[in-house]
Formats: sequence, C-alpha cells, structure tokens
Amino acid sequence: MQTAVSPGEFRRYAAPGVLGMIGISCYILADTFFVAKGTGSLGLAALNIAIPAYNLMNGLGLMVGVGGATHYSLCRAQGDAAEADRTFTHTLLLGLCIALVFVLTGTFGVVPLSRLLGANAETLDMTAVYLRLLLCFAPFFVTNNIMIAFVRNDGEPGRAMAGMIAGSLFNIVFDWVFIFPCGLGMFGAALATGASPLVSLLVLSGHLRRPSRGFHLRRERLRPHLLPRICAPGLSSLVSELASGITLLLINLVLLRIAGNTAVAAYGVIANLALVESAIFTGLSTGVQPLISRSAEADRRRLLRWTVTTALVISALMYVLVFVFASPITAVFNSEHDPALAACAVPGLRIYFAGFLAACINIIAAAYFSAAGQASRGFIISLVRSIIAIPPVLFALSALLGVTGVWLTFPAVEALACVLSLLFILRSPK
Repeated sequence: MQTAVSPGEFRRYAAPGVLGMIGISCYILADTFFVAKGTGSLGLAALNIAIPAYNLMNGLGLMVGVGGATHYSLCRAQGDAAEADRTFTHTLLLGLCIALVFVLTGTFGVVPLSRLLGANAETLDMTAVYLRLLLCFAPFFVTNNIMIAFVRNDGEPGRAMAGMIAGSLFNIVFDWVFIFPCGLGMFGAALATGASPLVSLLVLSGHLRRPSRGFHLRRERLRPHLLPRICAPGLSSLVSELASGITLLLINLVLLRIAGNTAVAAYGVIANLALVESAIFTGLSTGVQPLISRSAEADRRRLLRWTVTTALVISALMYVLVFVFASPITAVFNSEHDPALAACAVPGLRIYFAGFLAACINIIAAAYFSAAGQASRGFIISLVRSIIAIPPVLFALSALLGVTGVWLTFPAVEALACVLSLLFILRSPK
C-alpha cells in the first residue's frame, strides 16, 4: 500500500536535486568567469558560441539517464529485479553509443561545427579548441548523467548531490589553475570542465559498493524494443536542454548580424547566468521525479503544487536580485571594462530574467507529466518552448526592436508555453 508523501520527504529529494544541478551548472559559469578574466570579450563570445553543443550533449545524457532511471523505478516498484538490471545495462550502452558520436565529431569535425554554431574569423580558433576537448570527454559527461539519475532513484539523493557538487568544485579550482598559473587559456578551461565528471563519478561509485543497491550490469544481447521505453520518459529533459541550446544558437546568430561580437559576449553573461537558474528548476523537477513516479494521483497533485510554489518563490527572489544587481553582476564578467558590453548586458539581464517567472512552471510541468506517465504532454510543452515558438518570435521581435527585441524573446516564448502548461495541468486527472 502506498503511503502519502510528507513535506519532509519532498524536501529530502528536492533540496539535493537543486543543489546538485547548481553544481553542474557551475561547470559553465566558472568557465565564463575565468575565460572572461583570461581571454577577454572574444574568449567570452567563443565560449558562448560553443555552449549549444554542450546543451545537446547534456540533454542527450539527461534523456537516457532520467528516462532509464524512471523506467528502472517502475520495474523496482513492480518487483521485477531482472528487468530493472536490464534497463540499467541498456541505458549505459545507449549512453556510450551517443557519447561515441560526440567523440568522433570532436576529433574530426570540430571546425565545421564551430562555423555552424556561428564562429567567425575572430572567434573560430578559440571556439574549436574548447569544443574539441569538451566533446572528447563526452563518455564521462553522459555516464555521469546516467549514474546521477540511477543513484538518486535508488534511494541516495544525497550521494547524487555530493557527486555533482564535487565535480563542480574541481572544475572551479582547476579552471583557475589551468588558465592562469599554467597559462593554457581556452584549452585549460575545456580541460577543467571535461575532467569534472570524472570526480563526480568517483563519488557516485561509492553507491556501487552498497549490498542493497538495486541495479547491476547484465551480460546479454541488445534488446532494441527496450530503447523507446528508456528514452520516452526523458524526452522532455532532452527538449528542455535543446530549448536552451537552440535559443542560444539563434540569438547568437541574430546578435552577430545586428550588433557584432560585443553583443554576443554580452549575451554570454546573460546566458550563463540563465543556465544556473534553469539548472535550479531542472534540479527541483528531477529531484522529485522518483516521488512522482511511485505516488498515487492525489499525492502527485500535491507534489506538483509544492514544486510549482517552491519554483515561483525562487524565481521571484532571483529576479529581484538580478534586477537590483545587474550592473555589478555584469562588471564581474567584464574584465576589459568595455562600456559597450555593459550597456548591452545590463538591460538585457533585467529583461531576459523576467522570463523565468513562466519558465519555472514550464520546466516543472514538462518533467511532471513525463514522470507521471504522460510523456506526450511533457514533450509537447518542451517542444513549444524550443523548436516551435523561438524562431518566429525571435525574428519578429528583433526586426521590430533590435537588440531589445532579442532580450524580449525568452520572456515572450515562455509566457506562451506557460499558457499551454497551465491548460494541461488543469485538464489532468484530479
């Protein structure tokens, strides 16, 4: 018989999820700070151009990790230990196959990829250096995402959080070491970021020594019919990451056309801070996912209310902080004290971050429906806020309002998607 989820249990899963994802997002935020200090605005622009590739890699890792762990939880709830082990084995194999594609791209196709993402003659070399090393570490990024999800769903959310934070701290420390004392520039930033999941995996490996752990590798042939079951619950996580990546890519290209590399560098400040706030809501939603997957409908509705309320409070507090401290925040990343960069980034922060008042609801609603066995609704929400709505809104607003229209794109798209999220929530079973 299922027992009601208590507020204490909600906090036990939600808090580590939030803190852990903040840790992961600091991979890129630390790069932003140290690259800005070590290479100036061009390095910041190059980093911003490279981030969509990271979004895709991280999104695919989340898809197989969250999706596989969700199916694993269902198997464990049904008492099917063999199917639970089979799910873990297939999830890991699928993740390594995906990672191999990124490794091959980083080895043989990094220059065309850099150009595709918007690098020009001034930023191409730095973008290619960063991407090459980052993509070659793809097996560790993807495996880390899988292990975090399975360890969390196997009853150790605290260890999952510890792994993510340990990796982030390593990245922050060695960003400074590699960029400044070692003088490695963009290569050093990529090396610190790429090695970070190794530290996280070392922490997570402690779970594998527990006799009570519920997942094990099995020697068996590949069963293709399992792959859709593994991927489907994680599709909204993938599309959420794609939303960030596609937004970043298109905005970079539009800004480069209408305002040049300085505007792209300003967007680098905005986008990397936005990555942290997105990570908070992603961590909140994935943190409570095990509770949603195994709860009765009444408990799921209660969990949804608690999660949305928490997210709205966090979003409002974050917006006040960003609005009040937009100038000093920009100054931290503006090592050259470029007045053009500051004039672009400060109003951009204040406009762009208003979008999280709606985005937090969209991220949580998409993850909630996926965890509750309604993956199609989660997928539709994520699809609308990424592939469907962004291009027309961006092109229309930038044509009408220039750079200001670019900053308004994110709030406008998230507001549109939020209407859809609220309709799905109101029409879901009571």
